[in-house]
Amino acid sequence: MISKTINQPHEGGSRFFYGYFVVGASLLIMSVMWGGYYAFGVFFKPVLDEFGWTRAVISGAFSLASIVNGLLTVAVGGLTDKYGPRMVMTVCGLLLGLGFILMSQVSDVFQLYLFYGILVGAGMSGSFVPLTSTVARWFFKRRGLMTGIVAAGSGIGALIGPPVASRLIFIHGWRMSYVILGGITLLTVVLSTQLIKRDPKQVGQFPYGENEIGEVELNLRVEDFSLKEAVRVPQFWIFSATGFCYGYCVFAIMVHITPHAIESGISVVRAANILATIGGFSILGKVLLGRAGDIIGNRRTLILGFILMSIALICLVPAKMAWLPFLIAGIFGFAYGGIAVSHSPLVAELFGLRSHALIFGVFAISVSLGRATGPLLTGYLFDVTNSYQMAFLICAVISLTGILLAAFLRQLRHMM
Repeated sequence: MISKTINQPHEGGSRFFYGYFVVGASLLIMSVMWGGYYAFGVFFKPVLDEFGWTRAVISGAFSLASIVNGLLTVAVGGLTDKYGPRMVMTVCGLLLGLGFILMSQVSDVFQLYLFYGILVGAGMSGSFVPLTSTVARWFFKRRGLMTGIVAAGSGIGALIGPPVASRLIFIHGWRMSYVILGGITLLTVVLSTQLIKRDPKQVGQFPYGENEIGEVELNLRVEDFSLKEAVRVPQFWIFSATGFCYGYCVFAIMVHITPHAIESGISVVRAANILATIGGFSILGKVLLGRAGDIIGNRRTLILGFILMSIALICLVPAKMAWLPFLIAGIFGFAYGGIAVSHSPLVAELFGLRSHALIFGVFAISVSLGRATGPLLTGYLFDVTNSYQMAFLICAVISLTGILLAAFLRQLRHMM
């Protein structure tokens, strides 16, 4: 028999739950950080035109940022578990803002790779794991929904960042636009981070819904794994492989869809709007499929996301750049949003909360490897074939592989 509620989710039923402040601040931080990051595709063409570098060279800076991001995510996750998100996010905000500002001074490839690949990559290492891991500590019930709301910030960033960057470049040029972008990022991230608390105990509250679970549910809760224990489980590596598939497909498209559209005859502003469409629909995917994950399970949400992504990528290969890419972008955005929002709750379901941020950080290496490989290989294939057709077809195959891998994921049923 399932027991009734033991206590309120937080002390004093009338007191506002501080976890909602954490969600709001995290949403704002996520939106600003990812808005600047996704704007790389809009800066791509002006940088290409000014310096005449190959697409692979310019894409390589984004790939290096992804590698640095992935490597540092492990350290960031461990530091978040130990010290909390405030210190970690403050440092990351400073690095990211500085990296964007210094991009205005680029004059050779070395500086491009240093300012964007190293500094921006280091700053972005705090863009997802610390925030979503912290939200997981604040919410037991509604964890998928709240994670989805925070993760929607990357979609909001993709929706707003590219069009704003495009407008700034039109008015001020790409160099001054990076200065403005860096200043906004630095101030917003550092100030908003001061509102975030590591867990409810710091304000005398309980995780939302933790004390409302029944005895049956309590007995089935996943044992808390250490990182050492988690990496010994085959499910961790299957899960990580899905992360690579996700990272490869999403960022290959996010970096190259704008230049692909421009070269197919679409105006620069309209091409940026395709990227914004992906971001806008990813918001819906994260919120709606985040909530769906609470109901049908996050593994099913992950599978559904890969199915929709595969459909979009298969359709993109022969698509002519007219109205159809906007429809494809909508499906793709909704799909990637659903996949992204399933990651943090799945880590909690599979491995518990004791080392959640650290385990999530190690998992994120696989996403970063995909994020590094996708744009670079896509740019290289274009340089070789003078077409994106083969590159997008490979994305579709990798997304289909993600479906198969996700189907093999099974929740670990350790008894406490």
